[in-house]
Amino acid sequence: MARILLAEDDEAVRDMLQAVLERDGFEVVAVANVREALSRIAAENFDVLLSDLHMPHAGDGFTVVSAMRHTHPKAVTLVLSGYPELDEALSAIRLQPDKVLVKPIEIASLREIIHKEIANPSPHRQPLPTQSVASILEHDLDATIQGWMELVKHDQELTCIPLSFADRTGHLPHLLAELIYRLRLPPAAKANISIPARQHGDLRRKQGYTAAMVVEESRILQVSIFTTLQNNLRRVDFSKVLLDVITIADEVDSQLKQAMLSYVDSGSRSAWPAA
Repeated sequence: MARILLAEDDEAVRDMLQAVLERDGFEVVAVANVREALSRIAAENFDVLLSDLHMPHAGDGFTVVSAMRHTHPKAVTLVLSGYPELDEALSAIRLQPDKVLVKPIEIASLREIIHKEIANPSPHRQPLPTQSVASILEHDLDATIQGWMELVKHDQELTCIPLSFADRTGHLPHLLAELIYRLRLPPAAKANISIPARQHGDLRRKQGYTAAMVVEESRILQVSIFTTLQNNLRRVDFSKVLLDVITIADEVDSQLKQAMLSYVDSGSRSAWPAA
């Protein structure tokens, strides 16, 4: 019995497709989002992927297809899209699915396509070489910093304090280096006290930042890191990506905690009366 991973965030569509495909003799595992899809792909074997392209964000299906391509290269990959013009665009992507199915699709046609693809699978490329999240972030360090700076430039609250590029971004190479180091440690490793983060918190207070601004900078850092990974989906080692995402969030939050402790401590010292 062929196993199908069905990734669709619309509950009504998901339930309908699952019921139809199960009546047709398939074993169907249905998930509602990218996180659940990646978790299943890492832990189980599938013969077919049927994924919506938008779950709910544009291109979410590409992430799932990429994971399936790397983890189960022989699986048939089918993407459902409401935008037929994407078919041409997908041809330029190395990790393109076997077929792009335009919504709405007749159930009879869908069943026929799945049976045909399983019986006559398209020749697949060899799995592409992958890199760890740590290696990607290390290689794209400058791009991550530039992406962070672009987001900061559009934040009126942060830019109300004029700083040079060096003063604005000087802490980032050190924080990212600590993150990369942490990603390469065993999974159970705990975050160490970040000296650069404490120095950053102290500096930002002296520069006139509010506590909320320091928190916002940290939030933008997480966005920039994940954007770098999104831009490198074709290279990501999906077998460890979920654990790495958890580690990234934990490390960035830990660094923020150290920065805020230093920020508050610096404020307390500045409030002490002169001897």
